[in-house]
Amino acid sequence: MAGFNEVLLVRHGETDDNVAARFQGQLDTPLNERGRAQSHALAARLRAEGVRALYCSPLRRARETAQIVGAAIKLEAVLDERLMEADAGAWSGRPIAEIVAGEAAEYERWRAADPTFRFPAGESVAEQAQRIAAALADIVAGPLPALVVTHGGTIRAVQGIDRPAGGSIGNCALFRLTAPSASTP
Repeated sequence: MAGFNEVLLVRHGETDDNVAARFQGQLDTPLNERGRAQSHALAARLRAEGVRALYCSPLRRARETAQIVGAAIKLEAVLDERLMEADAGAWSGRPIAEIVAGEAAEYERWRAADPTFRFPAGESVAEQAQRIAAALADIVAGPLPALVVTHGGTIRAVQGIDRPAGGSIGNCALFRLTAPSASTP
């Protein structure tokens, strides 16, 4: 069961672009069949968590995941554009292997969440982190525990959570973020 002051962060279910190892960024890709199955399994896992609020990115893959989970926990998702994946600019839709081969240093800066990294013709890591922090500040001011269905890059940008070694965040992976208590200055 989720703690009374927790925010549960979840990456959306699988998409065909995930399978093809393509940068999605803010492309509006749907879940594939496996992604829908992952979302149903996540929904079953979350039934006992006592979630009181549900938020999600407006991108289709996150919305579909949130709709499946929301039906199981009897909550409707509040869409928040600040929870969107980074604007990957010129990397959107490109195979990751192509980017690693041609722009390895830039790719490593992104993987390391270097705040000075900016996607070519897109958003910086710092800009994404700022908008996510603002969204989470609003979320923790509401009913908790809250569930946030978002994206791997979004979760990677959140401070205060343990991330897996190498930064890889699987589809429908769940992370717990403890919100500061009201008495904390």
